[in-house]
Amino acid sequence: MFKGKSLRVQALDDGLVELVFDREGDAINKLDVRTISELRAATEAIAADRSVRGVLVTSAKSAFIVGGDITEFGERFKLPEDELAASGVQSNEVFNAFEDLPVPSVVAINGFALGGGLELALIGAFRVMSTAAQVGVPEVKLGLFPGLGGTARLPRVASAQLAIDWIASGKPAGAAAALEGGVVDEVCAPEALRETALALLRQAAAGKVDWPARQQRKRVPLALDAAARQTMFNDAVARIRATSAKHQPAALEAVMMMAEAVALDRSGALVAEARAFARVAKTQAANSLVQTFLSDQALKKLFKQHAKQAQPVKQAAVLGAGIMGGGIAYTSALRGTPALLKDIAQGALDLGIGEAKKQLAKLVKNGRKTQAQADAILASTW
Repeated sequence: MFKGKSLRVQALDDGLVELVFDREGDAINKLDVRTISELRAATEAIAADRSVRGVLVTSAKSAFIVGGDITEFGERFKLPEDELAASGVQSNEVFNAFEDLPVPSVVAINGFALGGGLELALIGAFRVMSTAAQVGVPEVKLGLFPGLGGTARLPRVASAQLAIDWIASGKPAGAAAALEGGVVDEVCAPEALRETALALLRQAAAGKVDWPARQQRKRVPLALDAAARQTMFNDAVARIRATSAKHQPAALEAVMMMAEAVALDRSGALVAEARAFARVAKTQAANSLVQTFLSDQALKKLFKQHAKQAQPVKQAAVLGAGIMGGGIAYTSALRGTPALLKDIAQGALDLGIGEAKKQLAKLVKNGRKTQAQADAILASTW
């Protein structure tokens, strides 16, 4: 039905089709410009085929979708603020088109669905999640917040309080927390994910579950008492102001925008998100944190290349003992490399060995190591 370089649509049986994210030449799926463009084309192909009765959304990778392509952020964020906001609205038109398909959809989350990955999952009518998967919106760690409808859909799918907590903290969640919070509809073992998602899709296609109502709730204002809404968001704003650095405004901007956007319909909420996202994307905090992330990824890639060429380390030596030296020697021995502590003072050596014993005792107490394992590690530190 459709085949691109990031995704494809293939026929199943009984009028069902599968939208598979499978980025060519890459170990992961990510939402870059090409993928969103292909999603538009795939959605149009599905909409044009009147024999389609339902859509299963899956990933052929070990993770679902890890998020947006951060390497594209630099050039994109150079756009004037109004153009950047307009591009966000245009991307969400693609998501809206899929969400508005006249057939049910079930998203099978098999691994990490972070940032844009979770935002894409939210456009489905239902979500089934593997117990081995994790979901979340970690954009605040880049000085940003969700910009593909996450601030609009997460409160309507789950709750406003959950959306505030997840977006402001950026922390990922496992299957149990996602199910309890209403972010996903079912969880199952990894090996049962596909069949569980297909069973739910067949029920929806047969009219046994009210999937149109599930989609409609994302198009209308959030049903929340005005006074309760004001109290909830005022408390959140006060908490974020008290705990967040002033030079990192993303969490505060997101929550303040959401306080107004939850009372709007989908179109209005998405426009509000796009405008606020554009403002935050132009801040020094976002620029610095994105560049830091990219530099970190480049270093990790370089380290992996060096590691392939390096000779294995068989013995380490730490010159200068004391608490710091002992900690370094302990860390080395813990990872399998014996460490020799050297110092001109016996007292410093005793202090270093004492630090290693202290750290190992904590591991034994917490059940992370047995006493025999701890003794063996200490024996390789001298």
